[in-house]
Amino acid sequence: MRALVIDDSRAMRRIVASILEGFGYETRPAGHGREALDVLEEGWVPDLACIDWNMPVMDGLQFVSVVRANPAWRSVTLMMVTTESEHGQIVKALAAGAHEYVIKPFTADAIGDKLALLGLMPTGVPA
Repeated sequence: MRALVIDDSRAMRRIVASILEGFGYETRPAGHGREALDVLEEGWVPDLACIDWNMPVMDGLQFVSVVRANPAWRSVTLMMVTTESEHGQIVKALAAGAHEYVIKPFTADAIGDKLALLGLMPTGVPA
């Protein structure tokens, strides 16, 4: 399975990618939404995208909206991974097309639980 990790923090990209790789994912990083769209446009379409909200160039909510508007990318599961914890922000992201929402700081178990809930835990990996 493939995952695109989108965050303007290199350290956070490494943390999320490391967790996902531990679950058996192949990951690719992107520093903002526009960079992530470039990856999709190259033809590397992931099963999952983990998306920070607050980023330069194109934020997470804009990325979610663009991906949801393109039928070719409808199969991508979108999971916000962000510090935005207000109920209104969560509702806004889910309404835009995000499937799940994880609030930073998080644990590997929290990510695993969300993947299991989404049916995205690779076979043979305990949730």
